[in-house]
Amino acid sequence: MTPARVALVTGAARGIGAATVARLAADGCAVLALDSCAGPGATPYDLPTRADLEAVAAPWPEVLPVVADVRDRAALRDAVGHAVERWGRLDVAVAAAAVMVGGRPLWETDPAELDLLWDVDVKGVWHTAAAAVPAMIDGPDPSGCRVVAVASAAGSHGLYRLAGYTAVKHAVVGLVKGLAADLVGTGVTAVAVSPGSTRTAMLEQTAAIYATTTDDLVSHQLLGRVIEPEEMAATIAFCASREAAVLHGSVVSADGGFGA
Repeated sequence: MTPARVALVTGAARGIGAATVARLAADGCAVLALDSCAGPGATPYDLPTRADLEAVAAPWPEVLPVVADVRDRAALRDAVGHAVERWGRLDVAVAAAAVMVGGRPLWETDPAELDLLWDVDVKGVWHTAAAAVPAMIDGPDPSGCRVVAVASAAGSHGLYRLAGYTAVKHAVVGLVKGLAADLVGTGVTAVAVSPGSTRTAMLEQTAAIYATTTDDLVSHQLLGRVIEPEEMAATIAFCASREAAVLHGSVVSADGGFGA
């Protein structure tokens, strides 16, 4: 049976990406769940493994796990091609893959950190959109197709000793706005979602950078508590829905009141 909608989710093995896979699958989408599965040692904190990705996919018969790195544009094109070959269409692309590094002032930051952030957090979104949009335009329902990029509260605020991360998340917001302008007349829409402090490995890494606790980070949100990945997934799922066309070019601040 051909599913009504088909989605690609990057960064799918853990955190917001994994929760988004589960939410879209529960909503009836077929999902190609993509992650680099780079594992321990790939960044200053451990990244997920192939076993983590397979565990995300296991409960859902229409979720297909794919190990690929968003820095590899050809791999993204192959993934989109596989989704179209298997299910006949692509309706949603959620670019959730990202890494977090930092901890020093800008002038003391190793340029290699900025290169890593740029390649994964920005070019990864660029590659995902560049691979997905042509398939959406050529598909059966372009007006129902959505590109959703996960930005951050750092996409509109400067974060202490995270100048590189702040810069790249601002770039993700700019990328989405530029993409939205390019999509005029196609029916496809693009939106950025900016989470606040969400219960993820990235939040734990941020706390480690600041030598503090996640509770301290959460105290800066008016919500007064950590955001659960499933809550972010619900927001992303709405942004990916046919009903969310009016969000085209927008930044949805799902930050628990951090920016209020």
